Amino acid sequence: MKLHYTLKSKISIISFVLLSFLSCKNKDNFVVTNDKMDAIDYTSKVYPLLDTENSRWFFFSSACRPFGMVNLSPDTQISSDWGSGYRYKTDTIKGFSHIHAWQLSGVSVMPVTISESNKNSIYKDFYSKFSHDTEKVAPGYHYVELDKFQIKAELTSTTRVGFHRYSFPENQQASILFNLNSMMGTCENGDGVLKKDASNELSGMLVMKPTHRRPKPITLYFKVLLNTDIASVSQDQETGNYLVNLSPTNEQVLMKVGISYTSVENADNNIKAELPHWNFDDVIIQSKTEWNELLGRIAVKGGTETDQKRFYTDLWHALQGRRIISDVNGAYPDNTGPQFRKGQIPLDANGKPKFNHYNSDSFWGAQWTINTLWGLVYPEIMEDFTHSLMQYYKDGGLIPRGPSGGNYTYVMTGASSTPFIVSAIQRGIIKDDLEGVYQALKKNHMPGGIMEKAGYEHTTNVGGGLKYYINNGYVPYPIPEKSRGIHKDGASLTLEYAYQDWTLAQLAKKLNHMEDYDYFIKRSKNYKNVFDAEVGWIRPKNVEGVWKKDFDPYQVENGFIESNGAQSTWFVPHDLQGLAALMGGEKIAVEKLNNQFIEAESLGFTAGNSHAQELHPEYSRIPINFGNQPSIQTSFVFNQLNRPDLTQFWTRNVIKKTFSGLSPATGYNGDEDQGLMGSLNVLMKIGLFQMNGGTEEDPEYQIGSPIFDEVSITLNPKYFSNNTLTIKTINNNDANIFVKKVTLNDSPVEGYKIKQSDVVNGGELILEMTNKVNNN
Repeated sequence: MKLHYTLKSKISIISFVLLSFLSCKNKDNFVVTNDKMDAIDYTSKVYPLLDTENSRWFFFSSACRPFGMVNLSPDTQISSDWGSGYRYKTDTIKGFSHIHAWQLSGVSVMPVTISESNKNSIYKDFYSKFSHDTEKVAPGYHYVELDKFQIKAELTSTTRVGFHRYSFPENQQASILFNLNSMMGTCENGDGVLKKDASNELSGMLVMKPTHRRPKPITLYFKVLLNTDIASVSQDQETGNYLVNLSPTNEQVLMKVGISYTSVENADNNIKAELPHWNFDDVIIQSKTEWNELLGRIAVKGGTETDQKRFYTDLWHALQGRRIISDVNGAYPDNTGPQFRKGQIPLDANGKPKFNHYNSDSFWGAQWTINTLWGLVYPEIMEDFTHSLMQYYKDGGLIPRGPSGGNYTYVMTGASSTPFIVSAIQRGIIKDDLEGVYQALKKNHMPGGIMEKAGYEHTTNVGGGLKYYINNGYVPYPIPEKSRGIHKDGASLTLEYAYQDWTLAQLAKKLNHMEDYDYFIKRSKNYKNVFDAEVGWIRPKNVEGVWKKDFDPYQVENGFIESNGAQSTWFVPHDLQGLAALMGGEKIAVEKLNNQFIEAESLGFTAGNSHAQELHPEYSRIPINFGNQPSIQTSFVFNQLNRPDLTQFWTRNVIKKTFSGLSPATGYNGDEDQGLMGSLNVLMKIGLFQMNGGTEEDPEYQIGSPIFDEVSITLNPKYFSNNTLTIKTINNNDANIFVKKVTLNDSPVEGYKIKQSDVVNGGELILEMTNKVNNN
């Protein structure tokens, strides 16, 4: 077969890197047409290989769209959730999978060549070496050369369709292997079938087996179209793999793979709706255009080239990980009931689905990350996710905290979706049926709701210790009742419930449910019941009210969830003044936290991943950890304790030491968690944060220390004003990290705080920087 790696292909790759677009348009008709889009290709500033030496199954992305159902990329490790997917240091590709999602995987394909020597072994022996020297990776595109078969493979996609372009070597039998029946990252694929429908069409299905997190199986359906005829389809009985032999052709082989969680017909419909043509280069350009529209909503000036590339890589991560599971016509998988059913999203006047339905890891920690970023810059995304969470409630009776396969997983703890949805309401993003939304949220905070459940507690309702929290004012450690599930750490649960109760109380007040408001505000004070004034830390105590003996505030998961007592003590975002009073006053609290930062700095501000902790056990005892959610807000705690200079100082130091690298070996130093840590990085670098996650009336933004000279945020006029919010810094550099003076539209700003009502009208926020602490 003749190799066709043509001049056109070379030009398309070059144009993919160099082209910029004058205007970009999303599904809500929000168009960015200002000068920043004329000059800058934001996708060229994204470094997809960041932290890929430490990848998790759903971490890496390349040939995908924002939140795409398809997340097409090469896999170099496939044996588990952690340490799988695309791992930079592994030099062997084991297939190109179409799904890398929370507890979901599937449709792994591999282009191969067949000869007399491998026609029997190919079903097992199809892995291929590759080299990073010839690899090309960018948002929406991935190119690799499979050394074993001398095949050039290119990948791109629409939201629900993977698109492949293969250049096979001359005079070889071109074939494609479908691996549908094996362990694939996060779960086992089985019962996979593939059949030929027409001369160039295939269809199939596979079942993602249950996991301890996702307790029910979920079926994936797919449709395959090729631009060349299929000679034969055969299956190996031992492995279950299928081999598709192609008829001879002198053209590059193009393959579309549409997927659906509801039917083959809907997978086919997804192809017809999203990819009716065969122009591979056009899809690359369309993908780039879509990414540029979203990335370009925040335009930064200043900083180093590495600063800007890391910033847009962080922003890129904030727009993926969580995946669409509904079809283009609005059909979606509902696994919340006793039997699987095909659900249907309500349609608008034009017959289009009103929102997308999503698969998502937990919203645990979202209050300090995507709440603020999506709520300010991408309100249409926040609205979409809120409607999806409410659809789960309508189907299954509970708002989830991390759904997968159309069902509850009970991942992590508490009612982590409450701050997210309350924030969407307080920002004016969600306006309809607020009473219905409130009652749905309230259910999760009461007996029978999701707060009763520990992590992955599928069959019982006692591991969350909610009855003790309600009756005794705290969750004991240990919780007396035996139950399945994890994260049954009473001190952390008490803190989480207290904060989430406070956010629910804000919505109760907005809707004039004053009795509920008083009730949940009272519960929000329960954090005080696990503060031990004698030792000065939040401390676990048992059901009899006895403090945990031999308490070590630096010991991980000693009554605390994925953290230690030193880190979790500051998890009182709704009442930091009250926490400081328990410690003996603001001055003592500030000194305590500052000392924690000094100690944490010597360890790089993160506990690192499990491998790092094995090599350096002291990392797990770090007093502040920016590698996981429980203490990522702590540098902004100083703002609330009237020491904004320390917020400015430590935030800039955390960024510099922990979140400035740009290589496969570094990135998030822990778990990026589907956009949460990427969002945190963006917020710290532009100098805006929300301690309460935007859940209070007219939400407040705390001002930090931006690393850029200028940050321009294009506001979505469907939700806010048709203006731009520009953050300008004067005399900003590595030495001038302190903010001397703040003005918004020429008016002085006091207390390093601004309100949502100010922000969404746009204008100029100007920060005068200095190398001296502003004692005022």
